Amino acid sequence: IPPLWDAECRVLLLGSLPSPKSRSVGFYYGHPQNRFWPVLAGLFEEAVPFGTEERASFALRHHIALWDVIQSCTIEGAADNSIQEVVPNPVETLLLESKIKAIFTTGAKAHSLYEKFCFDKTGLHAFLLPSTSPANCARYDLAKLIYAYRALLPFLK
Repeated sequence: IPPLWDAECRVLLLGSLPSPKSRSVGFYYGHPQNRFWPVLAGLFEEAVPFGTEERASFALRHHIALWDVIQSCTIEGAADNSIQEVVPNPVETLLLESKIKAIFTTGAKAHSLYEKFCFDKTGLHAFLLPSTSPANCARYDLAKLIYAYRALLPFLK
């Protein structure tokens, strides 16, 4: 999935790799049980965006770029722990053409991959945010996720 960004973006949110469902719909956080879009909607006190166009518009209106650390790899289903043979995306290119000043990863695997493959090229350490995956429901309910994602706000002004 190509990056979603424009020159006015101030924050880059990176996942590890789109899930099979996200790849099938061709856009980020496309699994219906993923809480990414409800979290952002709660953060900005707006309605949850639906569909690719509405979600893309929502993110860009709030100066948020979306991409993934991984350009290609081998993986079994959606299991991050099975990721091997990583080819990273050229994350640094977005920094040259936008106002991005902070990078956040949406989960521990994305964070470790970013720090391993991308940090040397960007010079920016990523802030770790909790995953919005349904697999993380036991540790983070929606209110806790929204609270954690408040870390974005100072960079979006």
